[in-house]
Amino acid sequence: MTSSAPLPPLIGIPVALAAGTAIPVQGRINGALGARLDDGVAAALVSFGTGLVVMILISLVLPRGRAGFRAIGPSVRERRFPPLYLAAGAIGAFFVFSQSLTISLIGVALFSVAAVMGQSLSGLVVDRLGIGPAGKRSATPMRIIGVVLTVVSVIWAVSPRFGAAGEPSSWLIPVLLPVAAGILLSFQQAMNGTAAFHYGTPITATLVNFIAGTVVLLAAWLAKVAIAGPGNALPSEWWYYLGGPMGCVFIGLGALLVRSLGVLLTGLGLIGGQLVGSLALDLFVPAPGSVVAFATVAGTLLTLVAIVLTTLPWPRGAAAAAARRRRIGTTAGRT
Repeated sequence: MTSSAPLPPLIGIPVALAAGTAIPVQGRINGALGARLDDGVAAALVSFGTGLVVMILISLVLPRGRAGFRAIGPSVRERRFPPLYLAAGAIGAFFVFSQSLTISLIGVALFSVAAVMGQSLSGLVVDRLGIGPAGKRSATPMRIIGVVLTVVSVIWAVSPRFGAAGEPSSWLIPVLLPVAAGILLSFQQAMNGTAAFHYGTPITATLVNFIAGTVVLLAAWLAKVAIAGPGNALPSEWWYYLGGPMGCVFIGLGALLVRSLGVLLTGLGLIGGQLVGSLALDLFVPAPGSVVAFATVAGTLLTLVAIVLTTLPWPRGAAAAAARRRRIGTTAGRT
């Protein structure tokens, strides 16, 4: 098994931000494809399917991809990680499902806040449990402050669009689905990072993700066709098929970065990149109804500040004081 050395935060965080910018572009493309096909499940299947083709080609062409593919069997047989990790791509399929089911009901802004809230909170838990390849990372007060500030910043950044969500009674129940999807995303990143470490490359972890996600979405699309029939024919414009390759970049870099940054910081970096990418799209390639207000820019900048804050260590004096309090409490409990 070969694996690249962990990246320092000074490099890893900008890479996470860059990877996150692909998310809103992918969402814009997949949304347009879903409208063209009149079938959100088919659009998701096309996205996963094209991503799968790209990953198969990369795995065949690159020596590290071929070596990683050969490592799948031994990794599973020797139980280097739980076999359930092979199904991590199903979480991506579930996230796409939650988009197609709820965005029309609650709007993009509320969906983003709900997903970010779930992902940020579960990132703390996943790091604390040590599920990812970076091992256990304590939920220090500095990391908790960074998570809270991130959620507040995202709410502020998307607040100009909240009017589309309607009355609270109409979105209170549907908002639980993106929260659940966001929670699962942290586990997916941890599973992918662990698998990539044992394969020796994130290429194979990304390939396995696209296989699992494509299988799930194909089954869902076949069921939908059996009930409601197929949607429109596939478009001829090439740009409709870029969503899958962008997903390859997002999933692959996420699997690589989790080992270096941990699940929480990787997730926050991707969230920051998502906001930056959304802001750039709204400024330079605006869609109908796009809103760029002071809150959009300020919330995005504050999110970046929150990410930097999360990387800072908790002051040694405070950590020592907390350790002394724990020792005193333990001693008192024994007497």
